[in-house]
Parts: sequence; structure tokens; C-alpha cells
Amino acid sequence: MDNILNLKDIVFNHRKYLNCIAERGREEFKTSKYIRDYLDKIGVEYDTYIGTATTGIIKGKIGNKTIAFRADIDGLTTEHGVKHLCGHDGHTSILLGLIEFINENQEKLNDNIVFIFQPAEEGPGGAKDLIQEGIMEKYKIDEIYGLHIYPEIATEYIGIREGYFMAQIGDFDIDIVAKSGHGAMPQNSIDGIIIAANLINSLQTVVSRNVSPIDSAVLSIGIINGGTKRNIIAENINLQGTIRTFDPKVYVSMKERMKEICKGIELAYNCKINVEIRDDYPSVNNDKNLCKEFVEAVGSDRIIALDPLMISEDFSYYQKEVPGLFFMLGSRDEEKGLVNGLHNINFNFDEEVLINGLETYIKLLKFKKSIN
Repeated sequence: MDNILNLKDIVFNHRKYLNCIAERGREEFKTSKYIRDYLDKIGVEYDTYIGTATTGIIKGKIGNKTIAFRADIDGLTTEHGVKHLCGHDGHTSILLGLIEFINENQEKLNDNIVFIFQPAEEGPGGAKDLIQEGIMEKYKIDEIYGLHIYPEIATEYIGIREGYFMAQIGDFDIDIVAKSGHGAMPQNSIDGIIIAANLINSLQTVVSRNVSPIDSAVLSIGIINGGTKRNIIAENINLQGTIRTFDPKVYVSMKERMKEICKGIELAYNCKINVEIRDDYPSVNNDKNLCKEFVEAVGSDRIIALDPLMISEDFSYYQKEVPGLFFMLGSRDEEKGLVNGLHNINFNFDEEVLINGLETYIKLLKFKKSIN
């Protein structure tokens, strides 16, 4: 495809370097310097935001439409340090390759192309901050695309889903304040452990009895902290967990029901229960028309229609502003042993996947006649 093969070694080298300098969100200083130095080298102008974000626009001859492409640049914090265990080094390398391709073929470019190298996808959500900085209005973005390297499907395939694709998520903390006392005299106490046990069981009914079976939702409690000694009635108990669903209305109703249950348990046991639910990323909601166009551009033989995923992505913030499409770039290769999942310490991928991603973006732009 034109001069894409000339970019192969360059894209591979991007990934090799970026993989070695993984940095946590909002601290991607080496990564952003590498990106900016390379853009300077190839003569592409850019803007900087929120410290480590790098964005810019390459204007087309006609410029009737502005299409954005986003790559996340942060690594994942693990017990072994910060690592690229979610493919962000690959996403960044693909977008750098696309920019260079467009820059070398600018005389063929019809539409405007915006690039977004975004920090902090793993948290706390760099996309939201960039939107608040006004990049959507500054560049007058009409539609946006993003991808994720995905080891659950084979390298020759691309996974997408029209409509709700990834979940809206929230984190919650529930603090139970009971009354301590001697374990031999429970009648003089209010047992926080008993309250927590009943509360946990009651919260599990939110999904099983308050959410329609047609809708998908998850309520999971991952942490319980409480108690001091085996013969002391526990006074303070802390529960921590997550809620996930796709439909924003279901999400709101889940939060309301959780608070109602906590209030009921509070009255029943004469204790105090404090509930904090922090809204996190919205649902990834793929635009119907962009999905249809994407399948035609790439070819239906390469497309796998994925089921909705309960994982989350802050790409969803962009989709609340303009039509957007997020897709999964297959990276599973059983012959080479590249089967470990995202966030696994042994996660890796064949760098040929990067060329698949670059070709996919170029095919899309050619199909849309954004570039000749």
C-alpha cells in the first residue's frame, strides 16, 4: 500500500523504544519528549496540553471534514514497576506511523487529520481533561477513531461492535460505623461484621432483582476491611467495589438502589453507613454509521462482531462529543505463544500487528476519500 512498507522498520523501532520507557499516567515525560522530538524531525507542528499530551492537525486540500485519531501513551503500574502491558506503546507507534504516512502524502490529503497522543488512559482519564481544555472545538473535530491491541482474537482479525461496546464504570466505598464491645457480651454492641455480611448479600440483589435480565450489569465487592481482635465486636467496616453496565439509565438506577439498601440496613441495625460512589468512564458507544462504513472499508472477512465487554475505556469521553468508533486489533498468535491477556505480566505481541493497524487506518481514509 503506497509507501507503507518503507515505514515498517520505523514503526517497529518506535515500539521498541517506547516499550523500554513505560511511564505512569500524567508522568509520561520521556514518552511525550520522544513523540515531540519525532514530530519535529519530520516537520509536523503540534500543540501541548496537560503536561504530557501532544495533539495537532494536518490540513487537507479541501478540509470539509476533520477526522481525529487517538492513541494512549501511558504504561501500567505493576509490582515490577511501570510496564507496557496494555499495548499503549503499540497504539502510539501506529499513530506515529499514520502521521508520517499522511505527512509524506499531504498533496493527496483532502480532509483534515487530527492526532491525539493522550496521557493517563489507565487513570484518572486524560481524555476528559483534554476535552475540558477545548481540543474538540479548537480543531473542529467531526469524528474520531481509536483502537486497542487485543490478544483475545487472532492477528488477522479486527473486532468491533455497533452501539454499546464497553461498560460505564463506577467505584464505591461503603463505611459501616457500628458499636464495638467484648465478644462475650454481644448484646451491648452493634456488630459491624454481621451488618457487612447482610449488606453484601443485599447488594447482590441489585443486579439479580433490580436490573432487567435483558440488560447487562456487574456489582462486585473486592475489598473488606474491619475488625481488630478475635474477641472484639468489630465497630468500623469498609467495603470497596465496582459497578459496571452499559446503559446510563441502568447505571443511575443501580446507584440509587445501592443507596436505598444501605439506608435500609442502617435503620434496621441502628448503625451509620456512609456511601461514596465515584463515577468513572462512560460507556464506549460506537456510532452506527461509522461502524457500517468501517466494515465496508476493511472488508467483512476480517471483521469479528464482538460481544459487549465489561472493561472500560476513556475513549468514551470523546464519543460523548462527536461520533466515534473504537475497535480491537487482533494480536493473538498461538504458534508464537502470544496468548497472554491484557495487564498480564507476560503480555506481548508480534510487531507485525502494528502494520495491520496502520494499514487499517489508511484503508479507512482511502475509502472515505479523505486521502487519494
